[in-house]
This record gives sequence, C-alpha cells and structure tokens, in this order.
Amino acid sequence: MLLPIRTNISPRRTPYANYALIAVNVIVYLLQFTIDSETGTMGFRAWVGHFMLNGSGRPYLWQFLSYAFLHANLMHILSNMYFLYLFGNNVNDKLGNIGYLCFYFSGAIFSGVGHVLTGGGAVIGASGAVAAVTGAYLVLFPQTLITVIYWFFFIGMIEIPALYLILLKMILFDNIIARGSALVAHDAHLAGYAMGVSAMVIMLATGLITGSGFDLWAMIKRWNRRRTYRDVVSSGHNPFTGRKTAKRIKVKEIIKSPAQKEKEQQAGRLRGEISERLAQRNLPAATDAYLELMHLDSEQLLPRQQLLDIANQLAGDSRHIESAQAYEQFLAHYGNYEYTEQIELMLGILYSRYLEKPEEAVKHLQAAADKLTDPGQLKMCRDELAGLQQ
Repeated sequence: MLLPIRTNISPRRTPYANYALIAVNVIVYLLQFTIDSETGTMGFRAWVGHFMLNGSGRPYLWQFLSYAFLHANLMHILSNMYFLYLFGNNVNDKLGNIGYLCFYFSGAIFSGVGHVLTGGGAVIGASGAVAAVTGAYLVLFPQTLITVIYWFFFIGMIEIPALYLILLKMILFDNIIARGSALVAHDAHLAGYAMGVSAMVIMLATGLITGSGFDLWAMIKRWNRRRTYRDVVSSGHNPFTGRKTAKRIKVKEIIKSPAQKEKEQQAGRLRGEISERLAQRNLPAATDAYLELMHLDSEQLLPRQQLLDIANQLAGDSRHIESAQAYEQFLAHYGNYEYTEQIELMLGILYSRYLEKPEEAVKHLQAAADKLTDPGQLKMCRDELAGLQQ
C-alpha cells in the first residue's frame, strides 16, 4: 500500500479557495445525516436524493455539480478532503482563488458528464473534482517530490516524483489496471484526470497561465526541440544556417561532437535540477546535483545565491572539502559580494579546524579580520588566528 503524505513544495500565498471548498464539503457532510428516532440508525436526510447524480435516469443540470459536495460516509469524505488538501493548495496558488474555484467546479461537472456517458448509476462524492485537481498538479508540478509511506511486509518512507506517482499509481494502476469495487466511480475519476491534465496543458500552451520552466508543457517543448534538432542534423542540414550542406562531414565539423553535446545536455539538466530543488527548498537534493555537476565539469558556475546556499549546505553537512571548494569558487567569481568577509571567515575556519591547511587558514582569516564588524564574529576570527600563530 502507498499513501502520499506531503509534497516538498509549499504555496506562496494562503490557498483560501481550497480551504473554503474543504470547509463547505465538511459542513454539507454534517448536514446530510439524520438519526431515525425509532430504530436509532443513521441515514441520509430526504433532501440528499435530490442532489445526487443518477446516470441511469434523467439528471437535472444542477446535479452535475451538487453531487460533488455529498459523501457516503466518514472515510469517503476524509480521503477526498485529504487529497484535495495535499494537491489543491499549490494548484490554488497557481490559478488564484477565482480561477481555482472555476476550475474545481468545471472538474466536478466534467467528471459527472463522464460518469453519465459511461452508463454509471447514482453517484456522490468529490472524487472526480479532486481527480481534476490532481491532474492539474501533475501538469504544473511534475518534478516535485512527494513523500510516500509504504507498507507491505515492512513500513517505510520514500520520495517519488509527482509525475510517476500520479500517472502510474493513481491514474493507471488504481483506475485502469486494478479497477476495484463497482461502488467506486472509476470512469468519473478518469474523466476528472483527463480534464485536469488537458485544461492545464492548454492554459500553459496558450499563455493563460505562466509556466515555471519545470512544468509538463516545458518538458514537452524541450523534448520537441531536441527531436527537431536531431531530425535537422540527420537530414544533412546545417542547423546554424538552415541550408543543406554538400557533405555531411561539414555539418560534423561545425556542430559539436556527440560527447560534447551529451556533456552539455547533462550539465543543463543538472543546472535545471539544482534550480528546481532550491526553489522547492530541497537543499540536500540540490547539493547532490551540484556535486554531480562539478564532477562532470568543474568549470560550471551557478548564480551567486545558489552557489552560496549550496556551499552553506555542504558546510552544515560536514563535507568540508567540498564546501571549501564551493566557497573558493564563490570568492573567485563573486568577490564583490557585500558580505565577503563572512565567506573568508568560514573558509578560514574550515582550513584551520578540519582540513589542516594553516597557511590557507591564516590568509582567509586575516582577510576576514580586516572587514568584519560584528563583535562576535571578529572575536572568533581573532581567536582562531591566535591559535594558528602560537
């Protein structure tokens, strides 16, 4: 069994619309039930039947939306609201409150239509609308990591990219391969996923919403550019002039070797991964990607803040050699940084306490002492220098 519990990306703004939808669903659920005074059993109130969506009859128009606010039991609403909270907050942040509400209602309606067209019976629940939201999350944030609890013979946690978890597990396996009880509206779920994915791709492609560079549409465009380039080169065209060359050998002389191209593509991929992980505040993963990038090409240079964040993370992880190299690279290329003295202090301490390079330590500590203004940092610097010069 797999249960996603959190994503590694948080909304920048409070997702009021998503919270409001969750609250409305809970309130309606609490109003649905009544207790029979004679038997003591709990059941639906009389009005609930007027708002269900019955695919086998002649549904009223409002039922294509109202059914999504009704739930059969406690587990039904808990599971739906859980996934709405998990995936909906970030989609709400991307679309804005009004846009998100319109999208959610559209997802509920489209799922209801899909259920009716496939011959489904009476249905209630927000599952179809939540599926639309989950499909939107798949398109907007396919590379985010989702922490999943798994239990088979033992229990553990693992991080899975959203693209694989949602596409393979939630869509393909849960609703197509392992279709379970007839009480579950699988076709409504699939209609919701289809609506969410297609709507987000169209909005990204037409510019109705701004892409991030890491969304599914951006991934498709990058793949298409690479495919087009390969087709152009393989047909004998010079990709720089647009004219067909007389000899294929000339194209090979102009363009880079396959090894160089592969190296640049790998470097680009790693740089993109570093930016994405830092945007998600996943510093450990960004740091691992940075070390892989340095192993591939030590001349690669990250933007100033990215390099500083990674150098600090390496120092915090006690990876002293790598952190010193990152700080040295930072000073070599960003020497005009306003807090250079703190970088010098950090390097001095690394060389003094951990790397046993006293000469390098003294050089950086002296440079730091000349500029430090914070009394505590200045005292630390002077104490470290005094210990080295004894």
